[in-house]
Amino acid sequence: MDPTHPTRVLVITDRTAATPELLEVIRERAARGPTQFRLVVANPAPAEWHLLHPERHDQATAAEAVLKQAIPALEEATGASVIGSVSIRHNPVDAVEETLLSEPIEEIVIAVAPNHAQRWLHLDLPHRLVHFGLPITTVGADTPVATG
Repeated sequence: MDPTHPTRVLVITDRTAATPELLEVIRERAARGPTQFRLVVANPAPAEWHLLHPERHDQATAAEAVLKQAIPALEEATGASVIGSVSIRHNPVDAVEETLLSEPIEEIVIAVAPNHAQRWLHLDLPHRLVHFGLPITTVGADTPVATG
């Protein structure tokens, strides 16, 4: 690891990001060396909703609130500034892919509520992102799981 180059870590979430479990994972990762965190909140409005759908604006406002609540807590956990945004993408996989296309990312932390059926079929987010070849840490209702 190059001490002059911070490791860029993408944190993807679709819910309140500043859970105690996520903050612990972030603290532990920041303690291992220079790190820059990028928080992306998946857009809660389904892609099939028309841009003028009455609930679309409310959903985007809720996602912005998640972002505004999470960033100060993540910054406190890391001791550094955190970049954050709400993706235009509803699907977390699409949000991750979009971020990877626009900026260099070297690790991924997933704080997305797993769907039981998706986990059972191995269609959950970590399995769908493994092809990027990046280390992935999953934070959820279960114990954090690291792959890669």
